[in-house]
Amino acid sequence: MAKNKMKSHRGACKRLHLTGSGKIQRHKAYKSHILTKKTAKRKRGLRKSTVLTHADQKRMLRSMAK
Repeated sequence: MAKNKMKSHRGACKRLHLTGSGKIQRHKAYKSHILTKKTAKRKRGLRKSTVLTHADQKRMLRSMAK
């Protein structure tokens, strides 16, 4: 039996969400402050969540211990 288990990165688990098809969803950045200079269209686009890129997916799954 294995001695050690891989711990999940709790910060990553709180920020990322696994979809039913196995993709990872994340929220977009740049929506927390200095919003007056950003257009309404840009802020509306930042509201939506997006899928993590394929390049980062393997690394993030490992940090989430999935």
